[in-house]
Amino acid sequence: MSILVFLLGNLIGKYSSDINAAFLLNLPYILIPIWAGKRLFQRPRAVPCLTAQQEQRRWLHQRPHDLVLVLVLLLMASFTFFRGMVVLDCPADSCFEYIYQHEPYLRDPVAYPKVQMLIYLFYVLPFLCLCIYALLRPGCSWLPDWSLVFAGAIAQAQFSHLGSSLHARTPFPYQTPEDVWWSFLITNVLYALGPQLLALRCLHSPAFFLPHTTKKLFTK
Repeated sequence: MSILVFLLGNLIGKYSSDINAAFLLNLPYILIPIWAGKRLFQRPRAVPCLTAQQEQRRWLHQRPHDLVLVLVLLLMASFTFFRGMVVLDCPADSCFEYIYQHEPYLRDPVAYPKVQMLIYLFYVLPFLCLCIYALLRPGCSWLPDWSLVFAGAIAQAQFSHLGSSLHARTPFPYQTPEDVWWSFLITNVLYALGPQLLALRCLHSPAFFLPHTTKKLFTK
């Protein structure tokens, strides 16, 4: 996540004219994680011996933890879409007020925050919708693994975004105003916490996502 924001921000930000051949030395930082991730996903995975048929028959209102997670993911999706519209210069008054009074760092010409919000909009937002779908429909066996990747990516991105927004070396016009410091901090910390809760739910109670029980359930 951080290397994607770094590379794209360098290409389109205010320092894009200073890029030279040494910029290509960053490419291994993309290729190596992709190679390592591919190797890990190809390894055989031990499926827990669980009787998941009863778990997968329960509706969402019978699974309060999943219901809360769906609501959290919906709030995250709304906030992701809103901040995406903000960096795309949406003319709405709420977007104008937000970028000037709550997160002026999104206007920073280095382009890192703008790239981060666009990655959220075009990649994280669709994945949030897929996560909601996986919590509604049993047997989405891909979610436990990808929830870990998602949780790590969001945690890294939010740590960098928070640090840059509040850092003393960020130009003063783009620093977070003191009167909204706590609301900004709480909002972004909660945004990072949602994917961690989803990953914990998938790891500790994976029965709902087991594929073989789903087949049995729908063939009866």
